Amino acid sequence: MAKTAAGDTGGGRNWTFLTNHGHVLLAIARDPTARLRDVAAEVGVTERAAQAIVADLEAGGYLHRTRVGRRNEYTLNPSGRFRHPAEADRQVGDLLALFADPPTAEVGPQA
Repeated sequence: MAKTAAGDTGGGRNWTFLTNHGHVLLAIARDPTARLRDVAAEVGVTERAAQAIVADLEAGGYLHRTRVGRRNEYTLNPSGRFRHPAEADRQVGDLLALFADPPTAEVGPQA
């Protein structure tokens, strides 16, 4: 079977290895000052879904939101642990290292 650009082999089910939460986290890691509208478009979810995911990530301690004027800036916590027991011994910084430009002790806007 031929693969499509998204990697689907045409079997009818479209799935990815990362959840929308993972995709939102990575989008914010790439651009900590991104508008949620832009994050939602990049991930392929509604803006409301992106807002709910950011709220989940913030409540879980994976990111911190700071209001700067009319925009939000996000600081990520790369030492946060994965939630699933199979990966609970790993930090989300490992994921960021794979897919985002170099994670530091804290990934966020430059001062």
